[in-house]
Amino acid sequence: MALAAYRSVLRATRIAFQGDERMLSAARQKASVDFRAKASLQASDPAVGAAIEEARAVADILKANVVQGKREGSGDLYKLRIHEHTERGDNDTITLAGMKKAATESGSGCCSS
Repeated sequence: MALAAYRSVLRATRIAFQGDERMLSAARQKASVDFRAKASLQASDPAVGAAIEEARAVADILKANVVQGKREGSGDLYKLRIHEHTERGDNDTITLAGMKKAATESGSGCCSS
């Protein structure tokens, strides 16, 4: 199970940092160091299950939530590398927050007199 979790993290780093050798190398080195630090745990140790779950969670976050941007030209424009595994939200919470702020600014909020 630990080997499968380790491979999952390595696959996730390849997806998240494709084309960025410096970040890919650093992420893989970090994964290696973290797994080696827990290599001495006995299979019956409850910490093993928690460590495997943490590794799977890290892999999921890397695949779904890490998006890299590359500067286009000399300005403040960046091109994002969004891939098939990138989680795409619907922005409902952002829209609702903006509506709430607009209502408060117009004086019809909870604290207006």
